[in-house]
Amino acid sequence: MRPKISIIMPNFNGEKYIKATIQSVLNQTFKQWELIIVDDNSNVETLNILKGIKKTKKIKIIYLRKNRGAAYCRNLAVKYTSGKYLAFLDSDDLWNKKKLAIQYEFMEKNKFFFTYTNYELINHNNKNLGFVSPPKKFTFETFVKNTSIGTSTMMIRKSIAKNIIFTSTPICEDYFYKCKILRKIDSAKLINSVLTKYRIRKNSLQSNKLRNVYWIWKINNRYNKFNFFKNFKSLFFISLNSLIKYGFK
Repeated sequence: MRPKISIIMPNFNGEKYIKATIQSVLNQTFKQWELIIVDDNSNVETLNILKGIKKTKKIKIIYLRKNRGAAYCRNLAVKYTSGKYLAFLDSDDLWNKKKLAIQYEFMEKNKFFFTYTNYELINHNNKNLGFVSPPKKFTFETFVKNTSIGTSTMMIRKSIAKNIIFTSTPICEDYFYKCKILRKIDSAKLINSVLTKYRIRKNSLQSNKLRNVYWIWKINNRYNKFNFFKNFKSLFFISLNSLIKYGFK
């Protein structure tokens, strides 16, 4: 039976979490899915875990011999998809077992192109760090002021994502991808349920704040064609929402 949902998972050295992440896919009550994992030249420990996964027609693993980055991995995975919808899952995040069922039914019933969900923040030990509830609707103009769509919460109709690729940048490649999708559609809609656990790695949030600002500025300037004042306004609201979401720590 042809899958309804194609799940895209890039992976690099995910030995600590990827087994649980894949299990959260296997636990889905909605069964018409396929999972495409692209391994980005990981370490031996990670490869041993991937090679130990039971081989099924629903799971395809592609091994790269050279590290190419998350954007390349996602773009490659999309080429192997056959579902009506694309879902994205990072190799350290987790899904509620009803995530795909709820999101698929919601999108089919309402004929939406792009949906996302609320999510729980967890640390490296699975401890709860709080919850994120994004706005009920995003347009391109509102998204560049509040980037709280979690990549692992997204589901996009594949037809609308045709010819749209992830652009390789050191970080924030998913931000630009969402911008490109939102330019093509009226809006993206929230499913008001916590269906994803998004992992905040130890020290990663704090250490990447300035790099995030730099790359969002650069993407807005080069690709979104923002002038200085529009770019400054965008970053001001993004920074404000980041403080509200994560606090001052």
